[in-house]
Amino acid sequence: MNWLEPFQYEFMRTAMVIGSLIAVMSAVLSCFLILRGWSLMGDAISHAVLPGIVLAYMAGLPLLIGAFLSGLFCAVGTGWIKNNSRIKEDTGMGVVFTGLFAVGLVLFSKVPSELHLDHILFGNILGIGPEEWREILIVATVVLLVLLLKRRDFLLLCFDQAQARVMALPVRVLHYGLLALLSLAIVVSLKAVGIILVTAMLITPGATAYLWSDRFDRMLWIASATAVFSTVLGVMISYHSDASPAACIVLFQASLFSLSWMLAGRRGGKRKDPVSPNEAGC
Repeated sequence: MNWLEPFQYEFMRTAMVIGSLIAVMSAVLSCFLILRGWSLMGDAISHAVLPGIVLAYMAGLPLLIGAFLSGLFCAVGTGWIKNNSRIKEDTGMGVVFTGLFAVGLVLFSKVPSELHLDHILFGNILGIGPEEWREILIVATVVLLVLLLKRRDFLLLCFDQAQARVMALPVRVLHYGLLALLSLAIVVSLKAVGIILVTAMLITPGATAYLWSDRFDRMLWIASATAVFSTVLGVMISYHSDASPAACIVLFQASLFSLSWMLAGRRGGKRKDPVSPNEAGC
């Protein structure tokens, strides 16, 4: 078996490049989500974008716009329920995203379209065209630049929201800004890995890096490296085994997390969390 055979084909090389770009964006974002305690928020938004996709298709608008607005509505709706009732955030999140996902399924079944549900749920990284490639490149670059340029502010928001207010940071803007970046990342990743598997890419790299380092800058590098490694290896294995590329990518990410837990997590016992951006190495 020639393991380098996939590199001979342009569509496989393109899949590796696009997948690696999405992997880095998701990995960096996952570090903030892990520290913020928003791991399930990615799952909620990824499922909530379905009605936005269908409605955008019906209105003749770009699917990216509909999915982004639907995902942002889920995030804002969850926060509104939390602030205006006795319902906790995780409960409100479950109600909102399952309701929106159900609405999306009903609309999808009733509206004739050329959209394939399998591609929406599981992605189609091998079938991404030039226009979609450029869209992913632009959005991923914007998300990464904003996260890296404002990482100190976002990090302080994740650790201590009260201290962020004392330092006169725009806490509300940062809060909804992070939600908007999360929504954009999910929307642009859907065509590659789908609604279901995008959740893993937004959680597993950060969780793996979290086991190895107490410093945030190092955590970012570890998360990005493991994500890119899993993406390239996953696409190669999917070629030789005739399996879903997205599923293989997530499977390798889960394997790296399990290995990290056995080597770093169990050996180190109960790790000490960084308590401030300075101690986190940012």
